[in-house]
Amino acid sequence: MEDLPFDSPLEGVAWPALPGARGMAAAAILFQLERSQWWSEDRLWHHQARQLRLLVDHARRTVPYYHERLADLDLAAGDDAFRDAWRGLPILDREAVQAAGDGLISTELPKSHGRTAAIYSSGSTGKPVRVIRTELWNTYWRAITVRDHLWHGRNFAGTLAAIRESGPGKAPYPDGDRAPRWGGASGGLFRTGPSFSLNVTTPVAQQAEWLMRLDPDYLLTHPSVAERLARYCLDQGLRPGRLRQVETIAEVLRPRVRELCRAAWGVPVVDMYSTRDAGYIALQCPENETYHVQGETTLVEVVDAAGRPCGPGEVGNVLVTPLHNLAMPLIRYTLGDVAEVGPPCPCGRGLPVLTRILGRRQNMLVLADGTERWPLLSTKDLGALTSLVPLQRYQFVQRRAGAVDLRLALPRAITAAEEAAVADWVRGKFDPALAVTVTAQADLAPAPSGKFEDFVCEIPDRPRP
Repeated sequence: MEDLPFDSPLEGVAWPALPGARGMAAAAILFQLERSQWWSEDRLWHHQARQLRLLVDHARRTVPYYHERLADLDLAAGDDAFRDAWRGLPILDREAVQAAGDGLISTELPKSHGRTAAIYSSGSTGKPVRVIRTELWNTYWRAITVRDHLWHGRNFAGTLAAIRESGPGKAPYPDGDRAPRWGGASGGLFRTGPSFSLNVTTPVAQQAEWLMRLDPDYLLTHPSVAERLARYCLDQGLRPGRLRQVETIAEVLRPRVRELCRAAWGVPVVDMYSTRDAGYIALQCPENETYHVQGETTLVEVVDAAGRPCGPGEVGNVLVTPLHNLAMPLIRYTLGDVAEVGPPCPCGRGLPVLTRILGRRQNMLVLADGTERWPLLSTKDLGALTSLVPLQRYQFVQRRAGAVDLRLALPRAITAAEEAAVADWVRGKFDPALAVTVTAQADLAPAPSGKFEDFVCEIPDRPRP
């Protein structure tokens, strides 16, 4: 068995290692995760229900939004009865989160959960929501990150390269940014090799040059970026010598991306399903290409249009309940994503299985010269936009290269000054020469399929993802 490079910051202590406080917290969680991954469905639900009772009790005592909504839930009920009652609770959607505002924030957060921080997320729905998270939530996030590394046999001494930064001027080509370690990805538990990052807006030829020059062990990026980059490298005959694995995040991973990465670089793709507002939802199984729900930190339900639980082979809406974020409980929160439930996994793990995750694909913004920009808005971007207008929903629509329409759903008419400020913000985010039209209305309708896309490309003859 390969030795793991545990970090031991104490002077005079090398082995057995004694990590710092963050690493020890992650280690304590991982010790339990190593066992709980093999539990049966009933045993997992028993422990989830224990945590849910604590979450509900806290929410209805200290979160105004839940005072009455959770008042009738019997916390003393047995596990089966509690599950039935739980499934009768209302679903929380983004409109409700927006409308509730501070009413979803706990007024008495336990001090042991640490400081809080706000993040903004819109998924692919175009509806920005603010979510408050705790330091404790981040501790569980780090532990699941390390689980992913351990599941997929990554060498912590290797080099990690990421093409995901989208902020203007951040991680610019040719060098990008460098850090001495993988950062929070090591959970504060392991020593790691260096990490490098490159802005996702970098043209694909330069991305390929950067990748070949760095020759990393691992590449972390979005599926659409991996697809373009692998196709370019395959066409150009470029193959990094040390690359072992591609990790993908944030979008639906199409089978062709796996095929392209293997053809271009001879490496597998490992996908993960996570969101800014809910954290980790599912990780790819170490032994096949299905996904295991991370049931120790998030309760995931997949339900049909009538709210009934979906069985294996059925597709439904994804509801999540993060189990440990007491600062802003999200109870039966719908992400706007669709997933297919899978049968028990042949690997033997009892964690619930998702066969496919649907509905998180992004188009790309096309500039006048044909180059592309990643249109996904970061937490900072959404915070900046919501500071300009009382935003309820947004949608970018592009009909020709170099121009974009930004549609806003606002509770009132937009002023000329606000319209100009928003247009300036869009140009600052994507390209100073971009032609921007801003319109505001009471609401934005979804596509005929019922799915809302925050970025719609209508450029004639441009291939759809």
